[in-house]
Amino acid sequence: MTVVRAAITQTTWTGDKESMIVKHEGFLRDAAAQGAQVICFQELFYGPYFGITQDQKYYDFAEPIPGPTVERFQALAREHSIVVVLPIYEEEQPGVLYNTAVVIDADGSVLGKYRKNHLPNLPSFWEKFYFRPGNLGWPVFDTAVGRIGVTICYDRHFPEGWRVLGLAGAQIVFNPNASKPGLSNRLWELEQPAAAGANGYFVGVPNRVGREDNEYGDDAVDFYGTSYFVDPRGNFVGDKASDSTEELVIRDLDLSLVRSVRNDWQFYRDRRPDAYGPIVAP
Repeated sequence: MTVVRAAITQTTWTGDKESMIVKHEGFLRDAAAQGAQVICFQELFYGPYFGITQDQKYYDFAEPIPGPTVERFQALAREHSIVVVLPIYEEEQPGVLYNTAVVIDADGSVLGKYRKNHLPNLPSFWEKFYFRPGNLGWPVFDTAVGRIGVTICYDRHFPEGWRVLGLAGAQIVFNPNASKPGLSNRLWELEQPAAAGANGYFVGVPNRVGREDNEYGDDAVDFYGTSYFVDPRGNFVGDKASDSTEELVIRDLDLSLVRSVRNDWQFYRDRRPDAYGPIVAP
């Protein structure tokens, strides 16, 4: 498959889990009706971004894999022949919780999952209260549309993960987010295009959008949306999404560009892993 039609979504918290799931089922159906072959939702898509506070009640959003939400989207993936990257709150067992993305193939089968490796722990991003660090490495999944990798939000600040995905043959990497104004604004514009260009693959970055004050009142932050795709040269594929409203972003990605770019820029040939010891020093 040379050209893949890919979709990412951005929306705000509706106020309850079931309506968020229904909303994203609608996104999937709409994307499939427009010919999309793969879709990725925002980080922790069916809940608020609960890293804003440290509250045990949000542990109740966690689910097993497989579990009820994954199974709903397996059925939809099968019905619409679409690959789904599904970022959820995973409960491996009580007290063992992860920020996870499940990869569902176009036939509805679960190919595997990625658990967020890097966890922030600072005001409005208290993730170490909610999650264990990922322990599955950086898997790449052979899907009906090609080889897909996943990173999640804060992972994007660490170039090592992007490189491992490239070395494993990723053609498209999705990075679902919950990013708000502040220090990250400029990095949002830089990091994903730089990662795509340095590693020679497509990157899709869905972000939350809007203010979740229906959950957090005055403590709520205003997620800035602007979800986008970039190509293996680091160029935007179409426009960025809105910074204030819900949106379904659909773009055509020509995977033949991966080979073309890597032929032009021989970064994988010219790597010097023998010289990189300090990167992995404790």
